Amino acid sequence: MATAGRGVAARPGGSSRWVPRITMKALYCQQKSPGEEMTFVFQERENLPPTRDNDVKVQVRACALSWIDTKLLSEIKLEKELLPVGREISGVVLEVGRKVTFFQPDDEVVGILPLDSEESGLCEVVLVHEHYLVRKPEKVCWVEAAGTVRDGVRAYTALHYLSHVSPGKTVLVMDGGSPFGTIAIQLAQHRGAKVISTAYSLEDKQYLERLRLPVEGIRQPLVARVIDVSNGKIDVAESCLEETGGLGVDIVLDAGVKLYNAEDESASKSQLLPHKHDIITLLGVGGHWITTEKNLQLDPPDSHSLFLKGATVSFLNDEIWNLSNVQQGKYLYTHLRRYNGEIIE
Repeated sequence: MATAGRGVAARPGGSSRWVPRITMKALYCQQKSPGEEMTFVFQERENLPPTRDNDVKVQVRACALSWIDTKLLSEIKLEKELLPVGREISGVVLEVGRKVTFFQPDDEVVGILPLDSEESGLCEVVLVHEHYLVRKPEKVCWVEAAGTVRDGVRAYTALHYLSHVSPGKTVLVMDGGSPFGTIAIQLAQHRGAKVISTAYSLEDKQYLERLRLPVEGIRQPLVARVIDVSNGKIDVAESCLEETGGLGVDIVLDAGVKLYNAEDESASKSQLLPHKHDIITLLGVGGHWITTEKNLQLDPPDSHSLFLKGATVSFLNDEIWNLSNVQQGKYLYTHLRRYNGEIIE
């Protein structure tokens, strides 16, 4: 929301010209102490700062709300009294800095604001460094672009940079009915991989079984086998070994793992997660385990099993793209081209 007020700016030579004063509201969150419930506040700001050489001024058309990892911000010394809310945005370019080479006014763009950004995506206009934006494909609407870009970058990072998916590989996507899982399934299948997925509910199972290739006349399912783990009675490792003829899967994308024995797990959802030993068991020779479990602990027997298989473990950090401006743009561009229906070689 923005309102215009009165304003005057001086011209060289002593004369003055009328400049509208724009007041905008942006959403921020506040957490006074660790563990305390967050409060959300709207902050008013008058006019954006001048556009710097590499900045792009974007009129926001859609903004996604994602989890604010206050613990991570604390660990990397980015704590603030007020944290901006909404980092995934899509919109139209209004103005560009003099050194911007990738964009021009009226371009439609999508991007993710960096961790250290002072800007809230829930604002009418934001300033963004050009490295954090890419062009929005014509076939992707504003809401879809902002809503899928984060999970799309995560899935692309996991499959193409951490596990090097290729035709003929077998990929296990845990919790395939989630937004991240659905995109990962499509990307893996697009690369010619065979996909197995787990479902945490009957609704997710039915959803995954209905997924089909987006090609007219082809009714081949995207998921070769859906493993329903909602009742807690299905052995995921046994099912995967059965599906692969005892060879094991080449790539595992987990959605969390059970670190301890069943009696030590209190949350009901944790009961549905596979144990780390199960994932190691179902991995094939030379397999890749991509985990989102930041506190993963491997005992010596676990490490020895991975060693015997020549398997690897990689950690999927949501913010890994933030470490490289150049790679980030590459991730965003490739994912959105695929979402736009283009063929990526």
